[in-house]
Amino acid sequence: MSTSGLPDWPWAGLPTEALPTAERLILDAMRAWRTASAPLAAMRILLAAEDAAAAAPPLDALLRAAAIETGCPLCPQVRPQEAALLLACALAQRGARSEALAAMLRLLPLSSAYAAMPPAIHLGAALRRAGLLLRHPIREAMRPRPAARG
Repeated sequence: MSTSGLPDWPWAGLPTEALPTAERLILDAMRAWRTASAPLAAMRILLAAEDAAAAAPPLDALLRAAAIETGCPLCPQVRPQEAALLLACALAQRGARSEALAAMLRLLPLSSAYAAMPPAIHLGAALRRAGLLLRHPIREAMRPRPAARG
């Protein structure tokens, strides 16, 4: 996946409150997973708030495969590795598997990235069944911006 012309990696450095609902839910679950003594149960509670408790096992498997550095539950901004994983999940949910793998390769070596793809695909399917669609931030970043008036 070529990244020339992409202004910034989507979601990186963005305030967590500015994330869309589905992305914020996944980010909160990832951060809870890192800090909880019972990670799967902590994620299930968060995900159940949006009727997406079925997404907890694939997210758990994804986080075990990816082993990324996440922020604390109260961190005000999205960290770069969190943003990259959110992007990979969004692409996997939309069926853009080669692009999702390329996003995973930003974080992981090839064999680990391949191992992380099935949980990412299952996570996307579980979220879709719950009515949660992750945004396609690359498509949004590449849209022409309206000219400023003034």
